[in-house]
Amino acid sequence: MAIAKAERLMNLALCLLGTRRPLSKRELRGSIEAYLEAGSDDAFNRMFERDKDDLRELGLVIETVESLDGDTGYLARRDSNRLPPITLDAEEAAALGLAAKVWQQARLAGAASGALQKLRAAGMPEAEDAYEVHSALEPRIPVHEAAFEPLMLACRDRRPVTFDYRKANAARPEQRQVEPWTLECWRGHWYLAGWDRDRGAERVFRLSRITGRVRSRAGTFTAEVPDVVTVRETVESWAGETATRTALIRLRTGAGYPLRSRAISVRELGDGWDELEIPYGHGLDAWLVEFGPDVVVREPADLRADVVDRLRAVAQD
Repeated sequence: MAIAKAERLMNLALCLLGTRRPLSKRELRGSIEAYLEAGSDDAFNRMFERDKDDLRELGLVIETVESLDGDTGYLARRDSNRLPPITLDAEEAAALGLAAKVWQQARLAGAASGALQKLRAAGMPEAEDAYEVHSALEPRIPVHEAAFEPLMLACRDRRPVTFDYRKANAARPEQRQVEPWTLECWRGHWYLAGWDRDRGAERVFRLSRITGRVRSRAGTFTAEVPDVVTVRETVESWAGETATRTALIRLRTGAGYPLRSRAISVRELGDGWDELEIPYGHGLDAWLVEFGPDVVVREPADLRADVVDRLRAVAQD
């Protein structure tokens, strides 16, 4: 349904931009197949008015012109809908080039490259790419999960979804009904933040734990979508970014560099082990499990128990 509406809006926009004189409703209905299929004049009028309002919200300037005989016509003059010249300096061009590189492994790679080519064709300066010439590092956002694209589209279109999700400490996945808000990449992993209908609360889901296919559902959102900043804070908090206390862990020498980078203190224990004091926030247990036998939790006791439970769940697989 979303694709059909997008096609209808595109056809209406092309008709209004391609005419040199105002077109009446009757002429527009005869030119667009979706309008011809409308069951009645009332259905067509409602559809047309919604489409016209949607195009105006998207920024298309549509003029309403009344002819001498009293008929109303519509058109979108090209000079009124032409963007001003795009002028970018070398630093702005470099920033856009860097942003396009970030998405080269993701679903948006084609769109990012295409947009960059159009800007260059329009006169955007060719900036020297410091990341390509002088550095072995390249900024990328890896996207390997099959759930990324359908969830990205669902977030954009505000469509509820269902999927099977397996928590880190669960033996089997369970179905979740979610109103998706946004996707966030944090420490190389993608997370979905949204409203869990079954639990009646805000939840965050790691995409790598979604099993099977993401299925769209009809209907509208039942919960208010919060501010984007709030959603990002939720993702960071769930993933362990917001620390409320500290934890003491043993870490094998030469391992766990991400943990070492966050350590408040490091003490050599000998025999190939170090002791680290690190910030402890919600989600730290899931992160520690990823380091397997290279990490041993000393304290607090509740963190140690959570890590043991997760490791047992993995071992039962």
